[in-house]
Amino acid sequence: MMIEDYVENILLEDKRQFYKDLDMEKIEMSCNKNITPVIADFTEYSPLHNGHLYCMQEAKRLHPEALFVAIIPGLFERNGRGLPYILDRYNRANLAISLGADIAIEGPPMGVMGSGQYSLCLSLLFKTLNADYIPRGYISQDAKFKNILNYINNGKPVAPRPYKIISMDDKKVLLDGKLSNDDYVIVSLAKSLTKLDFDYKGKFIFIPRLENVSGSLIREKISNKDFDNLDDMLPQNTIDTLKKAISESKAPLHEYRAERILLDNVNTFDEEKLSNLTLMDDKTVENIINNRPFEDVSSILENISQGFSTHRKQRILSVLETGILKDEIHKYINNYPQKIRVLGYKNEETLSKFKNNLNNNSIGDNKIICQ
Repeated sequence: MMIEDYVENILLEDKRQFYKDLDMEKIEMSCNKNITPVIADFTEYSPLHNGHLYCMQEAKRLHPEALFVAIIPGLFERNGRGLPYILDRYNRANLAISLGADIAIEGPPMGVMGSGQYSLCLSLLFKTLNADYIPRGYISQDAKFKNILNYINNGKPVAPRPYKIISMDDKKVLLDGKLSNDDYVIVSLAKSLTKLDFDYKGKFIFIPRLENVSGSLIREKISNKDFDNLDDMLPQNTIDTLKKAISESKAPLHEYRAERILLDNVNTFDEEKLSNLTLMDDKTVENIINNRPFEDVSSILENISQGFSTHRKQRILSVLETGILKDEIHKYINNYPQKIRVLGYKNEETLSKFKNNLNNNSIGDNKIICQ
């Protein structure tokens, strides 16, 4: 199978799963204490590099009694910036397990959501798992940002605003200016957890990012099939997994979209359907209607309006690929999570502990785990 066909098959299969999930009820959970403590770590692992490994090892060192649960974004294989991952979620999950995670579960479909929407879904998943500890790597060494981390550690609510971060209690400006994407996720996550009345005081484990590890440089070298000197940034397991996936035409996926589906959708959706797509704006709809048919992805990109987010155009491409509507994504979020999908686990004992936690906290019968 050619890699283009593999990418297309992922999209079609994930759409089937999305619509199946859409008709399911939300899992209802109690606030019982976990039988086995849980470290809930949301990380994309695209690919899993030494920085990710360091964060995992530090969290496990601090809480060796806990289950390390890796939450790996799932449906449609698109990240929060709307870009494809380098490996599918099953390969990313297997890598996480091979390097120390106890359980890997499927996270929300980030690429077709706004940043606030997927932050809310992640928070709902943390609440469903009743997370005891949440490790997060951070980049900024600015004293004001570290003050924000102290706020969060003390359970005080903070929120991102355009070009500033504020305290939700007294509206005090804690930091002026923009944060890096990874540091922004921390603040957005804290805000979403606050909205859900999830007490995160003392639960975050903030770990400074390793220097000299660049995900973009790693992906660039892999695109060129240049694995020289990558062992300074990647565990050997990651290198071996990438090489195997490339040999099977299952990587590097970050260079590909389901282009045939994308072009067909852009050229055939009527104005009403385009307008009803999630994240879509009127100007982009107008541009598409007036300038189609399109023959390549780059020409579509030129007709997507620029928004506040620098990642907006890639997210819109992902929305045009999937054809997910605003009403559908809102229903999906309101019912999230509908299932806990296990992508991988270390052994039967850890899986049993994970299930026992869920059974201890579940209300009703909707607590199915898929593998």
